[in-house]
Amino acid sequence: MSIYGAMFSGVSALAAQSNALGMISDNISNVNTVGYKGTSAAFATLVTESATRSQFTPGGVRSMPLSNVDRQGLLQGSASATDLAIAGRGFFVVNEAANPGAGNEMLFTRAGNFRPDAEGNLRNAAGYYLQGWPLDATGNPIGNTSVLSSVETVNIANLSGAASPTQNIELDMNLPSNAAVGDTHDVTIQIFDSLGNAHDLTLEFEKDAANDWDVTITGMVQSGTTTNSLDAAGMTALGTYAGNITFAGNGSPATITLPNIAITGFVSGADNSTIAIDGGTAGQNDGIVQFGGDFFLRNIDQDGVRFGEFSGVSISEDGVVTALFDNGDRRQIYQLPIAMFANVNGMEARDGNAYQQTDRSGELVLAGANSGGAGRVAASALEASTVDLANEFTDMIITQRAYSAGTKVITTADEMLEELIRIRR
Repeated sequence: MSIYGAMFSGVSALAAQSNALGMISDNISNVNTVGYKGTSAAFATLVTESATRSQFTPGGVRSMPLSNVDRQGLLQGSASATDLAIAGRGFFVVNEAANPGAGNEMLFTRAGNFRPDAEGNLRNAAGYYLQGWPLDATGNPIGNTSVLSSVETVNIANLSGAASPTQNIELDMNLPSNAAVGDTHDVTIQIFDSLGNAHDLTLEFEKDAANDWDVTITGMVQSGTTTNSLDAAGMTALGTYAGNITFAGNGSPATITLPNIAITGFVSGADNSTIAIDGGTAGQNDGIVQFGGDFFLRNIDQDGVRFGEFSGVSISEDGVVTALFDNGDRRQIYQLPIAMFANVNGMEARDGNAYQQTDRSGELVLAGANSGGAGRVAASALEASTVDLANEFTDMIITQRAYSAGTKVITTADEMLEELIRIRR
């Protein structure tokens, strides 16, 4: 009967609009949730096949949640170096356990408000631990990066500092072409042994003839060599190393002869050291040159560092987590994988603004950030919720009016039935 059908259609309208209001309320509740993706109501008709072409049989309506997981949220700056956002496709890989076992499932999230816990594990506000590929000494991921078993919880604690010995020195300077024969210019360079102790080297450049300079390298280091004896202060002369540089008429070096410096027997117990000095390339102006004017030193670069303490981390757009030390040393420790799916809107939502892989989402693909179609990582930033309050309040008004209209259908059908009943009286 059409009247009853109208009532049932009105009831379906109330159920559909109530469901839509629930989605709106959830969106408004999460307007400040980091990485939250809003849900919208998708309405679909319910059609009942009519017995004849001249008669209409009402069906109704239903509403289903339409996920908008693929919508990019606004990136907002943050003061924390471990706050992360993804600009583009993909999710961070997380786990509910700091040391995942067989019963702990890998999940995926865009909520990148990570902070180190008491053990130094990076954990977001929902309690999920960030997963990454550990890197070897050369900065390459360890293991098979195409499977989830290759990741582990990113930990930034217990990173001990280290010292690096000087192995290479690069010089960039100008020796005056108008200098008189016998003029000298000195350059003092601080170097480090394997334990981070500092020592001084002195390079003396003496003009021997036109376009010809002799180089003498001397120094005082904490060393006990077979050719020099320690003095009372525990210091000894390094010895003398000689070299020579000749220049072409255009100011570039024609020949560069600078010896490697070998230091043995450090009193501190440091390893023996060999240092190579690079004065540039013959025929090019990329190091020591000879032009008119004054002597000046543009740059000295040596690769040794003193002992340094851990001072923090930096995270690149490629998702590489680098440990920073107060001596300027940097060590790459993790790379963050980005998880991608063919249909991200088919993923199943979990508590804590995380998602789970499903049959509808497609297979997981792991990639490095900023490569293979994966989004780039934005450090010191967070992805805001995609909820637009203006749209939500507008949708709420429309939903409220639609609900009221649905109740009017029911009351009108009730009045028509009442009239039908009165016919018998």
